[in-house]
Amino acid sequence: MSLIAKLFGSSKDKKAPSPQEAIQRLREIEEMLNKKNEYLEKKIDEELHTAKKNAAKNKRVAIQALKRKKRYEKQQQQIDGTLTTIEFQREALENASTNVEVLNVMGQAAKALKSSHGQMNVDQVHDLMDDIHEQQEIASEISEAISNPVGFNNDVDEDDLMKELEDLEQEGLDEQLLDVGPSATDKLPSVPTTEPVAKKTQAKVKEDDDDMRELEAWAN
Repeated sequence: MSLIAKLFGSSKDKKAPSPQEAIQRLREIEEMLNKKNEYLEKKIDEELHTAKKNAAKNKRVAIQALKRKKRYEKQQQQIDGTLTTIEFQREALENASTNVEVLNVMGQAAKALKSSHGQMNVDQVHDLMDDIHEQQEIASEISEAISNPVGFNNDVDEDDLMKELEDLEQEGLDEQLLDVGPSATDKLPSVPTTEPVAKKTQAKVKEDDDDMRELEAWAN
């Protein structure tokens, strides 16, 4: 049976392998060929060693070793070519399998999206958005109406208010400049109505001295 038949079965098979099964078989063949390649590499080294060993003393043995070496190298080249083909097929199958999985997932997502959209109507969505916008405008107008002070006359001219405020400030300054009434004199110190303590004490001492002199004169 050929290699292709081993991998994928003969044309008489009723059912073709799945991509995953084909990929697995290709990997098994790759592993087997790599092992055979390693074996051939060892045989080539052995034959080369034999040829070098007998090159001088036994040329016939050396030539036979070189022939076997060439044969092994040819088999190795064939295996390398086969491995390249198998690797290409395996990568192609892996990519195809990935693409199938991606397409399946995308198909399922498309069905789910279609099912979701089936429950919605574009016109209904537009109507709903219009209702939301209208309600937002109403809420904004209500908030603005509530925030306006109740009973305040919005027709008052602000320029008139500013002019009145300036007049009041000027009036206050004028009163401060002209204010020299009792409030200013209240801060001055009051005039004393009694004699200073020191002066009163000196008078008392003088009076005592006069009394003492009068007493002494009477005693003498």
